Amino acid sequence: MNVLTSITVLGLLIFFHEMGHFLAAIFQGIYVNGFSIGFGPSIIKKTYKNITYSFRAFPLGGFVSFPDESQKDIDPNDPNLLKNRPIHQKVIVISAGVLANLLLAYSILILNVTAIGIPYDPDPGILVLATQPNKAASNAGLLPGDKILKINGNKLAAGDQAVTFLVKEVQNSSEQNINIDVQREDKFMELNLVPENIEGIGTIGAQLQPNVRKETYKTKNAYELFNFTNKEFASLLTKTIDGYKGLITNFSSTAQQLSGPVKIVEIGAQLSEQGGNGILLFAALISINLAVLNSLPLPLLDGGQLVFTLIEGVRGKPIPERIQLAVTQSSFFLLVGLSVVLIIRDTSQLLIIQKLLKQ
Repeated sequence: MNVLTSITVLGLLIFFHEMGHFLAAIFQGIYVNGFSIGFGPSIIKKTYKNITYSFRAFPLGGFVSFPDESQKDIDPNDPNLLKNRPIHQKVIVISAGVLANLLLAYSILILNVTAIGIPYDPDPGILVLATQPNKAASNAGLLPGDKILKINGNKLAAGDQAVTFLVKEVQNSSEQNINIDVQREDKFMELNLVPENIEGIGTIGAQLQPNVRKETYKTKNAYELFNFTNKEFASLLTKTIDGYKGLITNFSSTAQQLSGPVKIVEIGAQLSEQGGNGILLFAALISINLAVLNSLPLPLLDGGQLVFTLIEGVRGKPIPERIQLAVTQSSFFLLVGLSVVLIIRDTSQLLIIQKLLKQ
């Protein structure tokens, strides 16, 4: 059930992203002829008012399609074709998916705070959200839900400061023993953590967060609601952007942290075990990730299309189709290849697969 919940959340986030493009075009009177969730052959397809809606075999994304002059029933000079619209209107359509995901994430955070409340300040220590099989954290015996209270006999502070301290300690201690004091429900224990050496940097294969208390309190007024939501939204957005910056500038040491669809679903399933709060936070975080990812200047993504459009505005004419096609195809094979590698890697690391392989 948790996996199904995670997949459903991912599907809804993709739907909202594509709906952003769709509505931005429709509201400006721009012709649209297709709205699809997923890629590959259609499983469900229905045409309504000259627009074909479809759900496809590989739901790893989606797209909104626009007619062009190659269609016999459309005048190539029709002002309602996307290609004939002013640059600023094209930019609105391209950017609408990213804006839709950001707006959705903000709305989810407001809903979460309204329904569940504001958490109290974190207690000292670090909460383990998830661990990867056969990585340093799981090999040491760490489990999701554990609280790390001390590192090498030193008590941890509270909040992001504690997480930052542990991450730096791990990165600087590859293949060296780190003694940690852990609380698991009502039990206390000591574990030995030996970070794996990846390009000279230590990693443990765990998702960590400040030791936030489960208790919450209701907001007193609208100011408190929006003030807390603004801080949470800004924090998640900043951390996501920093994560992508690190991936781009230091790929060799951060590639192991890159997750594909399988790992995202697994993490979502683990977070959904925490109830409504975990599901909402997962949805907000992935929605922000989709927004930032689609902003990257890669041809298949919104950021790449935006670059093409801005170059068109500077040149006064579109980039030749053969160049756009060559760049887009190269990007397609790169992204598909990366997705396949991540899916295979993440699937092989699932606990149930590990057990099957050992039989």
